[in-house]
Amino acid sequence: MSPPAFPASVLITGASGGIGGALAAVYAEAGRTLVLQGRNELRLAELAAFCEARGARVLTQVLDLRDRVALADWLRTLCAQEQLDLVIVNAGLNTHVGPSGAAEGWPEVQDLLEVNVVAAWATVNAVLPAMRLRGQGQIALISSLAAFYGLPVAPSYCASKAAIKVYGEAMRGWLAAEGIRINVVMPGYVESSMCRAMPGPKPFLWSAERAARYIRRGLERNRARISFPFPLNLGTWFLSVLPPTVSERILRLLNYGG
Repeated sequence: MSPPAFPASVLITGASGGIGGALAAVYAEAGRTLVLQGRNELRLAELAAFCEARGARVLTQVLDLRDRVALADWLRTLCAQEQLDLVIVNAGLNTHVGPSGAAEGWPEVQDLLEVNVVAAWATVNAVLPAMRLRGQGQIALISSLAAFYGLPVAPSYCASKAAIKVYGEAMRGWLAAEGIRINVVMPGYVESSMCRAMPGPKPFLWSAERAARYIRRGLERNRARISFPFPLNLGTWFLSVLPPTVSERILRLLNYGG
C-alpha cells in the first residue's frame, strides 16, 4: 500500500529540539493536525504559534518521556481522540566521554537509554494498535549514522541509535503486510544544541531545515532507510564492514578518540 500523500495527522516527539522543530515546520500546512511533544514549554508554545500561523491545527504536550506511566496515559488518550497517520519518534538525548577520557556519567547514561530506547519503543507500542486495527499508518524512527559503527567519543549514544535502527528494520518486515509503514531515519551531523555539544569533528553538517525536508521526501516515498548526507553515509557504512582494526585506525586518524 502506498503511503498517503498528505498525512492528515502527524505526531512528533522531541518537537522542541532542532530536528523536531524543523520537522514540525515542514509539516505545518492547512488541513493538517500536528501533535507536538517536548520538554521545553516556551519553545513548544512558540513552535505551535508558528505552525498555526501556517494553517495547521496544533496540539501540544509538555512531557518528560522518562515518565512511562504518563507517556502511556497520554498516548492512549490521544489515540482515542485522534487518528494518527504519521508518528515521528524523534526525541533523544546524547552523552559522551568527558575531557581526558572521563567516563560517561551513569545517571546520564540511564536517562539516555530511558528516552532514546525505552520511550521510543513505548511510543511505538502505544500507537501501533490503532494503526493495525485500521490497516494503515506510518512510523518514522529517528536513528543516526552513528548506528553503523560506534564512535569512541559517544558509546552509549551510538548503542542506543543502533538499537533503534535494528528495531525499526525488524518492525518494517513484520508489519509491511498489514499496511503499516516503518521507516528508519539515519541523519549525520545536523545543526542543533545536541550536535554542538558532541565532541569531535562534524563533517558535512546540515541545517535542521535541510534535514527535515529530506526526511519528509523520504517518508513520502516510504524509503526503508533514510540516511544522509551521502559522503558520511557511505563512510560510516564502510566502517561497519571493514575489519575492526582498520575502522579503529581510521577513527583515530580522524580525531574521534580511542
